[in-house]
Amino acid sequence: MSTKDLLADIDAAADPAVAEVLSRYFQLQPGGYGHGDQMVGVKLSTIRGLLKPYLRAGLPLPELEQALTSPVHEHRLAILCLLADRAARALTPRTADSAEVTAIHDLYLRSTAYINNWDLVDCSAADIVGGYLSDKPRDELHTLVRSPSLWERRIALVATQWFIRRGDSADIYALAPQVLDDPQDLIHKASGWMLREAGKRVSEDELLAFLDEHAAAMPRTMLSYATEHFAPDVRRYYRALR
Repeated sequence: MSTKDLLADIDAAADPAVAEVLSRYFQLQPGGYGHGDQMVGVKLSTIRGLLKPYLRAGLPLPELEQALTSPVHEHRLAILCLLADRAARALTPRTADSAEVTAIHDLYLRSTAYINNWDLVDCSAADIVGGYLSDKPRDELHTLVRSPSLWERRIALVATQWFIRRGDSADIYALAPQVLDDPQDLIHKASGWMLREAGKRVSEDELLAFLDEHAAAMPRTMLSYATEHFAPDVRRYYRALR
C-alpha cells in the first residue's frame, strides 16, 4: 500500500460529469479563484471512503509531500485529509507524537502554494496548523493572516477552529479585525464563519461585544456569516450599523 496506490484509486473513481460540476463550483474557469487547477471528478465523500485503508498505513511523509504537487485537485485533497487525520491522532494523549505533529506542520507550510482552494484549506488547517500551535505562541497566525496569499490568510483564520472547539476564542477575535478591509470574499466568509462558531461554542456575549465594536466596518458577507445564528431582529440591528 503506497501513496501511488491511493492516487490510482482516486483516478479510478473519476467521473467527467462530476468534474464538470465541481469545476464550476470551485471556480476553475478563467478569472475564477481556482483557475488553472485540474478536477477529475471525485467528491469529498468518495475520497474519504477511499482513504480509510490508508489512514493508518504510515505512508512516508516525503511521498505525501511530493503528492501535494500533483496537478489534480482531488489528489491534493486526499493527501491533505490524510495529513489532517494523522496530525489529529498524533495530538491525542493516547497516541501523542510531537515529532509527527511538527513534521506534518512544517510540510504543510512548505506546500501552501498547492493548498489553493477553500476546500483544501478547510479540511486541513485546523488540525495541522491549529493543533501544532496548541501549546505555542500564535505569532504564526498573525504572519499568515498578513500574507499576500489568499489561501495563507484563510489558513490563519480556519486554524482558529481548533482553539474554538476547545473553548478558546481569543485568536479569532485578534485576527478578524486585521481582515476587515480584505478584498477577498473568501476571507470574509472564513472570518465570519469562525466568529459565528466562537459565539456558538464559546461565548455569545463575547461575539456581541465584538460586533458592537466592529459591525459598522465589517464587510457584508462577514457580518452575515457571523450573525446568521441570531434572531432576525438582532441580525437587522447589526446590519443597520453598516
